Amino acid sequence: MDVRRLFDLTGRVAIVTGGSMGLGMQFARALAELGANLALCARKVERCEEAAGELRRLGVKALALRCDVTNPSEVEQMVSRTLEEFGRIDILVNNAGVSWGGPLEDLPLEQWNRVMAANTTGAFLCAQAVGRVMIRQKRGKIINLASVAGLGGSPPEVMDAVVYSASKGAVIAFTRDLACKWARYHINVNAIAPGWFPTHMSEWIIEHRKEFLLSHIPLGRFGGEDDLKGAVAFLASDAANYVTGHVLVVDGGASAW
Repeated sequence: MDVRRLFDLTGRVAIVTGGSMGLGMQFARALAELGANLALCARKVERCEEAAGELRRLGVKALALRCDVTNPSEVEQMVSRTLEEFGRIDILVNNAGVSWGGPLEDLPLEQWNRVMAANTTGAFLCAQAVGRVMIRQKRGKIINLASVAGLGGSPPEVMDAVVYSASKGAVIAFTRDLACKWARYHINVNAIAPGWFPTHMSEWIIEHRKEFLLSHIPLGRFGGEDDLKGAVAFLASDAANYVTGHVLVVDGGASAW
């Protein structure tokens, strides 16, 4: 097959959680540019409406939905509404997440639970609900957002967010094992592990640790607005049909030191 056809997503349907801004919007735009119709969901549906309007100008359909990924009933409603609108779900990008910074000895239990619920349980609930649809379809692509923080530790002077790292490490293990479980249904389950990208979540660290962070990135810069588009395009497309259980690191080489 021509390689351009392998990457063509025309007519496919993708759900992107946390898809209204930041990395989620970068993922959504990449899929839309390849022809996929989108369901964008987040807790603030107004932002999703704005993002969906922007994507519609690319010639695709885009649906804005309110969804708290830690709420099972809202996740089920999100999946039902997507099916009602599009009739199928081909791609799930589990992007929604939160963080909490501070020494572990001062970490309140409610903040631990909050981060784990959004980053890990949220990925589980969405994968479970969408997976039931994909199992019936006998095909699908699930892409979980991990992080290089889930691959190892760092000095507290650089990043002091153990619960975030733990949640992303769990996402990596979840991705690899689920890939083995659902391969029989022709469902590919992979993860993307970004390094340092300027987002609302990373804003403070990048501002206060900029020179140190850049000195540990071989390419000498932070991730940009197009640097994750190729990763999600690959994993969502037929070009990755023989790739599952993989964690694609996009970090400017920082983990290669």
